[in-house]
Amino acid sequence: MTSADVHDLPLTDQIRLLSGADDWHTEASTGTGLRPLRLSDGPGGLRVPDQEGGSLPATCFPTAVVLGSSWDRDLAAEIGGALAVEAGVRGVDVILGPGINIKRHPLGGRNFEYLSEDPVVAGELAAAVIGGIQGRGVGACVKHFAVNNQETMRLCVDAVVDERTLHEIYLAAFETVVRRARPAAVMASYNQINGTAATTDAALLTDTLRREWGFDGLVMSDWGAVWDRVAALEAGLDLEMPSSHGAFDRSVASAVRSGRLSAEAVATSAQRVADLADRVSPPPVTELPVVEHDRLARRAAAAGTVLAANDGVLPLAPGARVALIGAFAARPRFQGAGSSQVNPTRVTGLLEGLRTKNLQVSYARGYDPDDHRTDAVLVAEAAERAGDADAAVVVVGLPEEMESEGYDRTGLDLPAQHDALVRAVLAANPHTAVVVCSGSPVSLPWADRAGAVVLAGLGGQAGGAALADVLVGDVDPGGRLAETWPHGLSEVASDRWFPGTGHLVQYREGPAVGYRHTTTESITPAFCFGHGLSYTHFEWREVALSATDITAGEGFSVSLEVANVGSRAGDDVVQVYLADRTGITSRPRRWLAGFAKVHLTAGQTRRVEVGVEARELAFWDVEDHDWRVPSGAFSVEVARSCQQIVEVRELRVTGGVDHAAEKAWTPLVAASEEAFAARLGRPVPAEPPARPFTATSVLRETRSHPVGAAIHAMIMRRVAASQPDPRFRRMMEHTVDELPLRNLPALSAGVVPPEVVPVLVDVLNGAPDDILRRSVGGAAGLGRDLVDTLIGSGRKVWDEIGSRWGRFQR
Repeated sequence: MTSADVHDLPLTDQIRLLSGADDWHTEASTGTGLRPLRLSDGPGGLRVPDQEGGSLPATCFPTAVVLGSSWDRDLAAEIGGALAVEAGVRGVDVILGPGINIKRHPLGGRNFEYLSEDPVVAGELAAAVIGGIQGRGVGACVKHFAVNNQETMRLCVDAVVDERTLHEIYLAAFETVVRRARPAAVMASYNQINGTAATTDAALLTDTLRREWGFDGLVMSDWGAVWDRVAALEAGLDLEMPSSHGAFDRSVASAVRSGRLSAEAVATSAQRVADLADRVSPPPVTELPVVEHDRLARRAAAAGTVLAANDGVLPLAPGARVALIGAFAARPRFQGAGSSQVNPTRVTGLLEGLRTKNLQVSYARGYDPDDHRTDAVLVAEAAERAGDADAAVVVVGLPEEMESEGYDRTGLDLPAQHDALVRAVLAANPHTAVVVCSGSPVSLPWADRAGAVVLAGLGGQAGGAALADVLVGDVDPGGRLAETWPHGLSEVASDRWFPGTGHLVQYREGPAVGYRHTTTESITPAFCFGHGLSYTHFEWREVALSATDITAGEGFSVSLEVANVGSRAGDDVVQVYLADRTGITSRPRRWLAGFAKVHLTAGQTRRVEVGVEARELAFWDVEDHDWRVPSGAFSVEVARSCQQIVEVRELRVTGGVDHAAEKAWTPLVAASEEAFAARLGRPVPAEPPARPFTATSVLRETRSHPVGAAIHAMIMRRVAASQPDPRFRRMMEHTVDELPLRNLPALSAGVVPPEVVPVLVDVLNGAPDDILRRSVGGAAGLGRDLVDTLIGSGRKVWDEIGSRWGRFQR
């Protein structure tokens, strides 16, 4: 089938195609027969709105933190295919996912929605998910491009990052996905990067994404991220979502007439919308395969469950008397809060799952999940139950309101009542396994006294059943950590600069993210990247390189024999790291270059090969603005984790470079102002002043002015009235606080014209009325009645903003 040709459409019709028709659909074109496309959130399951303000039932698969810990490409592709099937049932053409932003800091509020702190794991697994989705005819939209690593001030924060770190850490996974999986779409993020908004960054969206990587799909905005439609089109952003109801159409047409924007640029972006419609064809499925997909979700949750410590408590013995403790066992914490929240087809908790096993299970709540205060009565009851049992299982974790889209966490600690409960149960029965349900790392001060520690992540609707399977040994805990679990924030290199000083966040840690920092600085975290135990035992033999001498630009492979010498079936993950011994440029002590997961039955042996691409040997040269491989020696480290190196082989590279701008002795972390400026190649930008107000000022900052206070209060009242759920209410309150004035047109369904924003800024800065009359506000017909328009008769504007924000929070 040939795409509809939009070049013959009138300019106004082409422009109309460049914004959504509503919150979740693109525009149709009767002149070309172009149909509208339906979009849906979907990193861990579809979130298709229903008629009552909720969402239609869908399988809630394990969140990305669990899928990342699986290290399983085949499983990721299988989940992608299942998402596409459910998209076919719901008439969804494009799934907004996966999310592959790097977990720069463990307090990132949306970390549960991302795969890893490492670009190889993130890129490989995301490419597999996309392959599964698009292999069934549904489009995938990878997000959030780029350097979107925090929720604090996410709508406008400026991420100040050096060129080398940008390419080696924050763009690398996107490049893998674009080159290998050819996603149908890429979503541009809210934030700025080095002073330029991602939606208007031509170097990012055109030079890097299209010209360097060869991306041939559509670029859309995150919801409400566009504030300068002309600049966005110039930069290469095709589709503004959701609909701004024509708010920017006039400015685009004017820019074409004036010659600022070419008509061809408009036609090109409109054609990409048409091409996307031609590219997707969801499978004709009429009914959700509820049982089949629940089984897949269960299998996936077990595959990503990490057994972090075990002194023999697990697996639980058949027939054992087990005290199951913790409210999360009966009311499971299985997904994150925000736009990825799914209405599950069913939910199985650990209490329900364990009661189907050959165990004698008793249960105690241990804590109130809705009250963070320690309840001494509940703790005492739990300790008594544990003391009377052969073994205890305590389920703790982060309540939903402590990790969510819209805001970052404030610390690593679990709720105090959870720590108190664990300590009491351990004192009553040392044969205790502690299960931690959280979307990101937490501190575990009692971990060295626990009989076993299971890091379950947020396992989706079947997570409780999967945990039961793992605890009794029906399946092997297949997970390996895809992020570092520190003892405390002092072990996190970025902590001094996270989440920034307001409108600005500095990435002074450079490439020292997660294990790249801990291994370089010889820090032993609580649980390291790549770590995970099994119920069986594996031996690795006959490690060999495909070549020990290569030319720059060539890759190689590592092969070895993996033998399951235990009595159970199990999963093992072979991890291959590189260490640069050339002495030419500064690099981490080691970095992941490739991996392979293998499942073996008891007594089975298999030859495993891990490919290492030439790119993994390269560094980003800031002088040539390209990848370069240094000449000299590398160590190839075959490992079970970033700290457990099993075998080392030497590799020599010839024909590469012998110098670099950043010398080998340069610290990874540019702690001082001078060091960071040297790495940036320019002065370190300062935090912008709070006054005078500008279009990037956020509503919280404008409350010092009566107009700003009135607007802020009005939207907050709307949020309180429309959101009875405290999880969503808190997310929306943070978002309103941090809403830039420039985003008002996009988030008000066009009720706030773009011309109003500079007038509002003038009002907030105390401009006299006669100046306002001569301003753009006068041209918009506002003049002396501006304040009344904004606060009085314009009340619907702020109601619309509050209402819409809840509908399409990303």
